[in-house]
Amino acid sequence: MIEHKLFEPYKLGDLLLKNRMAMAPLTRCRAKDNIPNSLMAEYYAQRANAGLLIAEGTSPSPNGLGYTNIPGSYSEAQMQGWAQVCKAVKENQGHIFLQMMHTGRVGHTDNLPEGGELIAPSAVANPNMISTYNLGRVPYPVPRALTTEEVKTTIDEFTFSAEKSIEAGFDGIEIHCAHGYLPNQFLNPETNLREDNYGGSIQKRCRFVLEVMEEMIAKIGKNKTAIRISPFSYFEKNMHPSEIKETYKYLLTAFNKLEPVYVHLSFMGENEDAIYDLWKDIRKWYSGTIIVCGSYTTEKAILAIDNNIADMVAFGRDYIHNPDLEYRLQNNIPLNEGDKSTYYGLGPEGYTDYPFAEKV
Repeated sequence: MIEHKLFEPYKLGDLLLKNRMAMAPLTRCRAKDNIPNSLMAEYYAQRANAGLLIAEGTSPSPNGLGYTNIPGSYSEAQMQGWAQVCKAVKENQGHIFLQMMHTGRVGHTDNLPEGGELIAPSAVANPNMISTYNLGRVPYPVPRALTTEEVKTTIDEFTFSAEKSIEAGFDGIEIHCAHGYLPNQFLNPETNLREDNYGGSIQKRCRFVLEVMEEMIAKIGKNKTAIRISPFSYFEKNMHPSEIKETYKYLLTAFNKLEPVYVHLSFMGENEDAIYDLWKDIRKWYSGTIIVCGSYTTEKAILAIDNNIADMVAFGRDYIHNPDLEYRLQNNIPLNEGDKSTYYGLGPEGYTDYPFAEKV
């Protein structure tokens, strides 16, 4: 058995976590009609021994449901579904945050529910392809640019959803400001061509993100508000490195004043030297809990904590096929092999049917 503080309890805001391991938010596309269900409750309850579960990206608005079968968190039916999930996790003595993910331009009209609209900071299409319910795999359409008043309405959607999610039983909310989704789209000058108070300078491009955080903290409290960012991600590949650094310095300095309960740093195989140099700087700019994520092994996770890069480490794909991942890592038990063909879909196969290790 490995003895290390990675596997020891950790105080996160008002919560005492079982360990410093988080299960990263993982889109699994099991929410038929965008409503969480009993299968999802079983899935999260199986993994409740993680220090913190971060539930999959969930939209606060019909406009943000850009992918097929992802959950929402704004209707009564959705909140009843999430309440079932939270209850199952709490019955296993787990803690769970909801990742609030508005897809913005990263979506398709064929995937949106009735009344939903593909919106973004500016009318700039994603250059890639997307899978849809009825049209197969197609190019992303051009989104409609939000008016200034609609930007404020969108911020209100985040805060309304946050309040409802806490009422449903979540311990907190993680704002998804990473990987090219709506808050991240506001940060990037290639996707934010606005000329109002939400575009132009770094300060104005950061305004949407900071107002979402400020309003959320005002409604649910700083110990229940968190954020995920992904500096140097593929989405920001055409930004100059100095502008990326200045953007995140401005953001993290603001976060340090607002005091969210954690900042979650996501690494997706980008410029490794640049990202780790920036993470060291982030440690100087932000004094709260930092969670890092990005293909971590036990050894790398231990080093990240020992070297003061992070306070917690999030594991993603390994939690898909190892519901007892923290036990396996601590006891050097081989991991189950995953099946990528079942990552997405509506059934239990490749979702709730992976075996637990025998106790040693």
